[in-house]
Amino acid sequence: MNVIKKINVFRGKVLRKLTRNIGSSHLNRRFDLKEEIEIKKILVCRPNHRLGNLLLITPLLQDIADTLPEARVDLFVKGSSARTIFKNYDNINNIIQLPRKPFKNIIDYMKGWLSLAINRYDIVINVVNHSSSGRLSTQYANAKFKFFGDINSDITSQYPDYQHMAKYPVYSFRYHLSKLNINASRKPVANLDLKLTIAEIENGRKLLNNLINNNRRTICIFTYATGSKCYSQAWWEEVYNRLKTEYKDFNIIEILPVENISLIGFKAPSFYSKDIREIGSLIANTEVFLGADSGMMHLASAVHTPTIGLFKVSKENTYKPYNNKSTSINTTKENHLEECIQTINNILQPTAHV
Repeated sequence: MNVIKKINVFRGKVLRKLTRNIGSSHLNRRFDLKEEIEIKKILVCRPNHRLGNLLLITPLLQDIADTLPEARVDLFVKGSSARTIFKNYDNINNIIQLPRKPFKNIIDYMKGWLSLAINRYDIVINVVNHSSSGRLSTQYANAKFKFFGDINSDITSQYPDYQHMAKYPVYSFRYHLSKLNINASRKPVANLDLKLTIAEIENGRKLLNNLINNNRRTICIFTYATGSKCYSQAWWEEVYNRLKTEYKDFNIIEILPVENISLIGFKAPSFYSKDIREIGSLIANTEVFLGADSGMMHLASAVHTPTIGLFKVSKENTYKPYNNKSTSINTTKENHLEECIQTINNILQPTAHV
């Protein structure tokens, strides 16, 4: 671990300790329940730049739109990808983007935080309760009601899937609305959604056809991941060889990471792009996606492709894909490769493989 990473790890630990007791959700605030509470402007705080973490807030944005269709949402995030990810969310009014490297962009960094105090909101929502910057921004924001996202026993006892990073913010939002005497949705939590347009999906079909140039159905793999979530080249080569044996009538393609790394040595047709929506549009035209817990796994889920997430170190119940037919596999268990094959078969039925 280099010096900068060590500093960031230390800084994160200190901030979490300093901010863990900051604020409490305004549920005990005195207000007249007979008086209708008008919610017109909402701030959602998720100051993080990672693709997966940003995609995981899309169910909350959908729930806000369903419950409060007239409300406009500002996002407080980090990095430059949010405008691309949320471009088709009509209820978003403004995206406040902190620079990924604040010390190199100190003026923009200060402007981002200052905007929280200048603007007035009806509700501010901290998406992840253990996020130090999320708690700080929620505390600092100028709002009537503040939801810090703290774990609540009423929620955990009612929803067995409350641990999921995309679902708990929705359950928490609904819980707080009920305390404000506002009718909340009772529908199942929405799937992650990149909201691809028809034109984007059609372009993805063309990109896929240019890559494989045949009419066979396609299995998509992503062999990369960050840190300890990444599997070895030997592991992926075994998986790839088994897939070729089991699914001879299918294309098998690999999505490459921004680092342009292939852990199967570029043996399969591969697709490389830095455009999130372009990558998503291609994955949307495949039958199944197989990859480790990563932003790309969440992207596959967000374009509605049945997704198999591979887990060995991260919390499966917190991050696993849950859109239609999607599931997760714990690869620390024996026979996990057989489980992968059986899971793919279940997704591809009734015409699985020969």
